[in-house]
Amino acid sequence: MSARGLFIAGTDTGVGKTRITAALLRLLREQGLRVAGMKPVAAGAIRQDGRLISEDAVMLAQSSRQNTQYEWLNPYCLELAESPHLAAAEAGVQINLEVICEAYAQLASTHEWVLVEGAGGWLSPIGPTTTMADIATALQLPVLLVVGLRLGCINQALLSAAAIRASGLKLAGWIGSTLQHPWAAAAANVQALSERLGTGPLGVLPWSEGTTADALLLAGAAAALR
Repeated sequence: MSARGLFIAGTDTGVGKTRITAALLRLLREQGLRVAGMKPVAAGAIRQDGRLISEDAVMLAQSSRQNTQYEWLNPYCLELAESPHLAAAEAGVQINLEVICEAYAQLASTHEWVLVEGAGGWLSPIGPTTTMADIATALQLPVLLVVGLRLGCINQALLSAAAIRASGLKLAGWIGSTLQHPWAAAAANVQALSERLGTGPLGVLPWSEGTTADALLLAGAAAALR
């Protein structure tokens, strides 16, 4: 089986990438597709039964109901809740792109879709010279950009989209994630982003901690991606 893949990037950390990736996994699974989530690098892990576990990675596994080795789901699980390059250095770990590509290949061999969630923003460092963008480039996946909707989001979104396109990867679309609430200028900012990015959002999630309503709000996104 050869899976279709998608890399979910964000304009920053804490913009809702996991929430959106989990909702898309649920939607695709409910459409009868065999799906898997992947979090190549996770920092800020917790210890559970003597091992490090990423809560984000666990959420993806639960949403997809995949039954795969944890090391394929989350090849690099780091305890320090800092930028991945600092967390890796603290743990004495060097993040290897080949390891990530092999884990992705294992998931892709038994699933129809693999959604890969990045950490932080597009250029968040994962090593002395490498960034999150290098993971997406190594996997050669189209990129879905999660835009944290708050004051300053236009600049962050345009810079991220330009960097994604400059990498040679396809920008598959963008989804808005409301972070500032209330915000009188929210609709105006979404309109400005649509005009400048050349396409409207595949979905806009309201201010929330994440609910089952996410699936309804992102139904159009899942259909567009298929």
